[in-house]
Amino acid sequence: MKFSVTVTLKKDVLDPQGKVVEQTLKNMGTNSLIGIRQGKYFEVEINEKDETKAEKQINEMCNKLLVNTIIENFSIKRI
Repeated sequence: MKFSVTVTLKKDVLDPQGKVVEQTLKNMGTNSLIGIRQGKYFEVEINEKDETKAEKQINEMCNKLLVNTIIENFSIKRI
């Protein structure tokens, strides 16, 4: 079973990398750009037949290593 995990900074956390990308795109002429925030994306394949158990294991992986839950949010989707 394969899942995607998308990790984003929480709304109130400063995103200097996103600001640099935003400013660069504006300098390149993208005048309609309002804002950009950067994040991380993982594809996780797991050997589990039960989708509920698999999602629970992915959630544990996120909480233990993949995500800094103090400053980041995450979402899990089966792909």
